[in-house]
Amino acid sequence: MTDIADAAPGTARDGDPGGRRAVPTDEQLASWRAFLKAHATITRVLETELVAEQRLSLAAYDVLVQLAEAPGRRLRMTELADAVLLSRSGVTRLVDRLERAGLVSRSPVAGDGRGVAALLTEAGVSRLRVASRTHLAGVLRHFVDRLDTAEMTQLETIGEKLSG
Repeated sequence: MTDIADAAPGTARDGDPGGRRAVPTDEQLASWRAFLKAHATITRVLETELVAEQRLSLAAYDVLVQLAEAPGRRLRMTELADAVLLSRSGVTRLVDRLERAGLVSRSPVAGDGRGVAALLTEAGVSRLRVASRTHLAGVLRHFVDRLDTAEMTQLETIGEKLSG
């Protein structure tokens, strides 16, 4: 077992001059777990709805959105991987499937012999428009409708703080 696993919640590290805690308090862990549970619950239901109604995974939808919002509807594969938080190999496999479906195409990056970009096709734009109806309705139903304006603002602030 590690020292952290053996530490009591809220205890300081030995020899830590700043007095930082080795592990979160019970209340902090409860907040963390609530955050994880909410994220998992909402993404699971959004995924289920997209697959059932559109036969499109949430990850594939995210790739289409990222490309639609990119200049020229095009991103380098590495940029796409960073944008959708997938590994490079995961994005490659997903783009392979989207390319076979005609939703995305690949093209070389000018001036970079090894660089490859993914480009959203017109069929991909059309598919995204249709799938967006399902996804955005789910976002409203499972997220927006459950929070008031102040909570939404606070959550946005917290999200920006955590991701920045």
